[in-house]
Amino acid sequence: MSDLTRRRALTAAAALAATAGTAAVLAPPVSAGTTTGHDHGGHDTADTFDEVYKGRRIQGRPAAGGGHHHEHGGGYEVFVDGVRLHLMRNADGTWISVVTHYDPVASPRAAARAAVDELQGAPLLPFPAN
Repeated sequence: MSDLTRRRALTAAAALAATAGTAAVLAPPVSAGTTTGHDHGGHDTADTFDEVYKGRRIQGRPAAGGGHHHEHGGGYEVFVDGVRLHLMRNADGTWISVVTHYDPVASPRAAARAAVDELQGAPLLPFPAN
């Protein structure tokens, strides 16, 4: 009969956690904003889109001329009802907007939809460029 002590159980749990952590670190990164032009299992990409979401027209496309160096849109621009949504790409590949700054999402389309949800029918006001 095995003598399973608390110390042995905790040691085994720590070893499993370390192994799982190493596997997560060594796994290949998943890019949230690829520009492949294909839909991969329902995940949005950073390609052009134009749709009506909850009664609001949202559009997204690669920025003409690559964007200004002070902008953080990763070479991408999004509009809600024709007004540009200030968009930023994080280092981990997620996207945030001026409307949903603390809620990163996987794609520019998801950022536009999140902004529409947050606006709750209010108009998007232009964000002043510095």
